[in-house]
Amino acid sequence: MTKHFLAHEMERGCRASGVKRIRIHDIRHSHVSLLIEMGFSALAIAERMGHEAVDITYRYAHLFPTKQDEMAAALDGARG
Repeated sequence: MTKHFLAHEMERGCRASGVKRIRIHDIRHSHVSLLIEMGFSALAIAERMGHEAVDITYRYAHLFPTKQDEMAAALDGARG
């Protein structure tokens, strides 16, 4: 499957359904956002997305703000 074919099929599907067209890259961002929300680590996401370095994944850092609080709460719970 080529990038051109996928873009063409998205365009065709959007026209047929009346859904606003988005870029293929927007789907990639949505995928990363969903993985973050599901609790996957930046390292695992970077590997899945093919990022050369985890630093690229940290461009999504604004989506991680509650993760520190969640980790602290989990550690407090583990202490008893």
